[in-house]
Amino acid sequence: MPWRVSVGLVPSRVLSLLVPPTCWVCGAPAPASVAGPLCAACRRTLPWLPAGCCPRCALPAHGRGGCPAARQAFDAARSVVAYEGVASAAVRALKDRGGVRLAAMMGAQMAASLPPEFLRGARIVPVPAHPFRRRVRGFDAAALLAAEVAARCDRPLDADLLRRRGWRGRQRGASRAERLAAGRLVIELRRPIPPPAVAALVDDVHTTGATLHACAMALRTGGCERVVALTWARAL
Repeated sequence: MPWRVSVGLVPSRVLSLLVPPTCWVCGAPAPASVAGPLCAACRRTLPWLPAGCCPRCALPAHGRGGCPAARQAFDAARSVVAYEGVASAAVRALKDRGGVRLAAMMGAQMAASLPPEFLRGARIVPVPAHPFRRRVRGFDAAALLAAEVAARCDRPLDADLLRRRGWRGRQRGASRAERLAAGRLVIELRRPIPPPAVAALVDDVHTTGATLHACAMALRTGGCERVVALTWARAL
């Protein structure tokens, strides 16, 4: 009879020797610590956003059109990295494969980037995935990030406050006009109770802001006074 070892009985340090961890982006060897889901080369090329980004939309520059979040329902937005290169690949890995170590790294960076007043009085609310996507994947990337941010910032987590209905296709790859089209995205309060006075929406990436706007509108319609948005990556 062949000798077998249950993975659940093997200490994590021993398991990391038997099955060395690899980078979630390029597959190269990566540190075994929770803080190291990326290899050194990928960590060095993360496209960090500069200080002084717009507090309203989290962009480093608006261009000729002015702030794109001027008419959106959230009051402020923060992001950590630009949605390109290694960061884009890391977001895809989180969406497609999940992963506690990757979410922990992103959540730690999100929490570390915040000024003290950004989450003052706020409850952490993840942007909801479509139920179909959640069933197929078996996890919710935004929920993983929200749990990390809530724990690291010592803020209460309201993981089931919002739900998504309607169209179940991917936002990834859709044009700005498609993302903003009426009826494409329906977000509503899951429970018929007043939402928190201050809510912090958490998601993996901020692109046009359409999803964050829909979530903020649902919260404001229910009585929320202030909504801020926190994402790991920001599309430029």
